[in-house]
Amino acid sequence: MSAKAPYRADHVGSLLRPSSVHKARKAHHAEKLGPDGFSTCAELKAVEDDAIRDTVAMQESVGLKAVTDGEMRRSFWHYDFMAALNGLELVERDEGLPFHGMNLRPIFPTITDRLDFPEDHPMLDHFRFLKSVSRVQPKISIPGPSACHFRTAAEDIRVEAYADPEVLFHDIAQTYRKAVHAFYDAGCRYLQMDDIFFAYLCDPKHREEKRAQGMDPDWLITQYARMMHDAIEDRPDDMVIAMHLCRGNFRSTWAAEGAYDPAADAVFNQTDVDIYFMEYDSDRAGGLEPLRLLPKGCKRVMPGFITTKTAKLESVDAVKRKFDEASKYVDLEQLGIAPQCGFASTEEGNELTFDDQRRKLELVVQTADAIWGGVDA
Repeated sequence: MSAKAPYRADHVGSLLRPSSVHKARKAHHAEKLGPDGFSTCAELKAVEDDAIRDTVAMQESVGLKAVTDGEMRRSFWHYDFMAALNGLELVERDEGLPFHGMNLRPIFPTITDRLDFPEDHPMLDHFRFLKSVSRVQPKISIPGPSACHFRTAAEDIRVEAYADPEVLFHDIAQTYRKAVHAFYDAGCRYLQMDDIFFAYLCDPKHREEKRAQGMDPDWLITQYARMMHDAIEDRPDDMVIAMHLCRGNFRSTWAAEGAYDPAADAVFNQTDVDIYFMEYDSDRAGGLEPLRLLPKGCKRVMPGFITTKTAKLESVDAVKRKFDEASKYVDLEQLGIAPQCGFASTEEGNELTFDDQRRKLELVVQTADAIWGGVDA
């Protein structure tokens, strides 16, 4: 590869699953699940392999220089990764978490033992396969450290030592530190952490929920930033770490809203992340003013001015005008463009077609060409 991240054009990670994957997963789940809850049979893997080859070819054909496996092997953007950690299990209950107008499938993480990252975590092999079929830079997205805490209810933390949240946060950070180095050893040089709960903690409703649980939301923001920092602080020099922030993405709906102001300083100045993918496709994300807190230098923000929630295609000129506004707060040289979120944070996918998805990714590349003169400029 002649270039490496960061790029001027990129995307968050998840992509629509083809009907072949949906059918194969449904058939396999009807028969049985693997012992860890993952779909692991050879027949299903072969279908997923073919879908990944196709989706990588699509990403390369539109001009992207970083590609993902589209999360074809996952049911959720986060729970599949979390369920394969030592000490964490998924439990199915009656009613799922609320999104705007619908509920998520009722899956809930439960911490049953001290957390750790296993040497045989299945997503290491997921990355290795992606790398083997990519002609450009392969990227894998995993949930950020905060997901293990924010998405686990207090009554579902069943380890005595974790009654002290500092112990829990330490173990999460060390678990992720091992993950970072394991992915590096597998050949990964571009790792993305979807640490969306910083954005949730900017929502007045979610902030009040945390207060009702006895937690100061601003204290949580600093703790989550410290976990990220500690997890990646000794990464190798040639490994790029990205973070994605959004307000929920399930079948084109959302779960939170609110400007980035409460979390922006911690996100930009306390995490040591290199690239920030930030949702900015609607008023739910607030204004661009928090971008002023990005430190000058090599860090880059990828504002998500292009939505993945609807098929309506933005124009290059309209997106350029948004960058004119953003450049009032941050140097244009520290910006790039990406869609606001993934296209399929769960296997159901958003309410778009494969043609819609391709046009959105083409627009990302066209915008980078128009503003910076290229994807890797």
